[in-house]
Amino acid sequence: MSEYQWQYHGKAPKAGRKLVLLKPDELPLALPLIYRRIQAKNASLQPTWFNENIDNQEQAYFALEPLLTQLVQQRKKGEDILPLLKTVNVSLNAYFSDLGWRMIRKELSQIKKRQKKSHLEVSNDIIFKLKHYMQKYQFDSVDQAIDNLLSEHDASVKNSE
Repeated sequence: MSEYQWQYHGKAPKAGRKLVLLKPDELPLALPLIYRRIQAKNASLQPTWFNENIDNQEQAYFALEPLLTQLVQQRKKGEDILPLLKTVNVSLNAYFSDLGWRMIRKELSQIKKRQKKSHLEVSNDIIFKLKHYMQKYQFDSVDQAIDNLLSEHDASVKNSE
């Protein structure tokens, strides 16, 4: 069993992806999301997201928040975060319900996707020329066409030197 595997509160699903806890490489994107979601006020807004076996949600928050702060500080200092991350993950597992953690992971996945994409403003004339270029050379995506144009440019610069 992986150290990052979620321990289900109810029955583990028979199909689909298994839930995982936070991994070290996810921390820069995950920590702001976690800080927003652990607040006690969210427990009243989305009660199904939180473990129903917790007697006092506010008390659980005050136990978890310092661990997260310590994790952020250790990460900034470049110290070993793995033992503390394991403790934080155990606390997160106890704090959130299976549904709640699934929703957190879903949000984190969306954040990761947004980090991989950029949006540029380009005039319609250039878009038209790019689409014509894509059609002429049978490119499936704008990424492929731009990559090809940049590669051709690099090759022509090398040859002229």
